[in-house]
Amino acid sequence: MNLTCYVIDDESDAVALLKGYIGQTPGLELIGSSQNPLVALDELTSKNAPDITFIDVDMRLLSGLDLAEMVNLYTSVVFTTAFPEFALQAFEKDAFDYLLKPINYERFLKCIQKARRKIKKRPGDAGPGRDDFFNVKSEIKGRMVKIRFDDVIYIEGAVNYIQIHTRTEKHMTYLTMKDIWRHLPEYTFARIHRSFIVNIDYVKVTERAQVRLENGKSLIMGDYYKQKFLDFMDARLIKTDRAS
Repeated sequence: MNLTCYVIDDESDAVALLKGYIGQTPGLELIGSSQNPLVALDELTSKNAPDITFIDVDMRLLSGLDLAEMVNLYTSVVFTTAFPEFALQAFEKDAFDYLLKPINYERFLKCIQKARRKIKKRPGDAGPGRDDFFNVKSEIKGRMVKIRFDDVIYIEGAVNYIQIHTRTEKHMTYLTMKDIWRHLPEYTFARIHRSFIVNIDYVKVTERAQVRLENGKSLIMGDYYKQKFLDFMDARLIKTDRAS
């Protein structure tokens, strides 16, 4: 599920940090940011309001708590602050999460996972998971093939075509990587190269600039996509608390 995000904080460093986290997380799209809550107010109450808005509690022009009251009918609010004593007030304003500064990426990611669960269940929202399959035209004229997301291991670009590698077969279809990417759940699929999209569930080993899949296939990561994918995988790395 793609989630749109907006960041409001009167400190530029805090805005930059969250913009960086959003940029490195698959399935998130930053549609705006502001250090002025009054400027942001118009954007947050429009028909194009973001799914999630990160709001600093303590701002000079307008309190984040007051801003949240004005916008929480349009967007899901996540408060960010260095002051834990604001937590109770934050949840009284219907915030669905509260991030205490300094915000680390692991905590940010947990917030996003919580947001996906909430937004998926919104009344009237078709949600990302209602359909667990998609259809493509096959190489044979007039034939349409149903493919389950769970069956896709990886997708390979081939000039004006893509080849979809599933657990049991391959399908060549007249689509671009951009076409197929728009319809994939980004919390399951990751772009690792201009020519490769992988299903994260089938990634067995990540090593240097390569990804090895459970079917034994090894794929090279492109420079543009490599760090974003590695950060995504590293956020799920179980680490010891023992001193090294």
